[in-house]
Amino acid sequence: MSPITMSFFHISLGLGTMMTFASNHWFLAWMGIEINTLALIPLMVQNPHPRAVEASTKYFFAQATASAMLLFATLLNSILTGEWNIPLISHPAPSALCILALAMKIGLAPLHTWLPEVIQALDLRTSLILSTWQKLGPLYLMYQIPSVSPNLFLLLGLLSIIVGGLGGFNQVQLRKIVAYSSIAHLGWIAIALAIMPPLALLALYVYLLSSTTLFLSLMALRAKHISALAISWAKAPTFTATLPFILLSLGGLPPLTGFMPKWLILSALVKEPLTLVAVLAALSSLLSLYYYLRLFYASTLTMPPNNPPGTLPWRLKPRRNTLILALTITATAALLPLAPAVLTYLTW
Repeated sequence: MSPITMSFFHISLGLGTMMTFASNHWFLAWMGIEINTLALIPLMVQNPHPRAVEASTKYFFAQATASAMLLFATLLNSILTGEWNIPLISHPAPSALCILALAMKIGLAPLHTWLPEVIQALDLRTSLILSTWQKLGPLYLMYQIPSVSPNLFLLLGLLSIIVGGLGGFNQVQLRKIVAYSSIAHLGWIAIALAIMPPLALLALYVYLLSSTTLFLSLMALRAKHISALAISWAKAPTFTATLPFILLSLGGLPPLTGFMPKWLILSALVKEPLTLVAVLAALSSLLSLYYYLRLFYASTLTMPPNNPPGTLPWRLKPRRNTLILALTITATAALLPLAPAVLTYLTW
């Protein structure tokens, strides 16, 4: 694919998301999401591999089904209430259908089955776009929907945290592990949407930062399998030293940045009071923490490289500019001291 064509599709991705952000009408927001979907499919098949073609087909069918459900829900709302404005969807049935359609678009459990298989078949750059940028439009619409069905958000969130934790067990493909990690983090965002929507924005920002940092690190290491991390110390010792901080931040361990949204969400759940939901979410997040620790401990510390001599690069200079990666790694590991200021802003 030529650079001009690729730039056109990237610009279309940005315009689709901006159109969704700027829309107050359901039909215009729906059009923005569809522009996003149609712009990403050619990027998926830029390398015409059978698995990439299969992944783009699965992605198209999943997104088309969710789009049809979303359009049906908005039409039903206009029939029942006479409103097309996004914040004025007040009837429980269209509201629930919209939430389910948007949950399918971003891959919340139990509507998640397409996401791991699609990400597994794509290259790391396209997987980064699918895991981060493509979530913005649907999550913005979920943020705009009035909390008519908070229990639905809580149910989807808990299921996503559990499925995201269990799905990553015994996985050896890094892209599948990142896909299940994305499902679990989106579950935390869904729970925050039910109790305190501004807190969901904080969780989204931290998720975007951590996921982008992890993908950029994997792209720099050219690692797609868990065994590739065992020899990453030979190719990039500095990246290998910082990778545990990224993984533990994704797991939500203090004193790293990823601890901040989970701590605030659990505190808000206890204050609601939704103590049982808080306990279930905290215990389920330990499942995700297990495979983060597995990547950190079993791969980078104890697994032998077992590589044939001369087949792998040895301390090559990075081919990309690492300034952005250095900044994102620092932010992923060291933003927890901002938690008091964030908490003051959320409670103001």
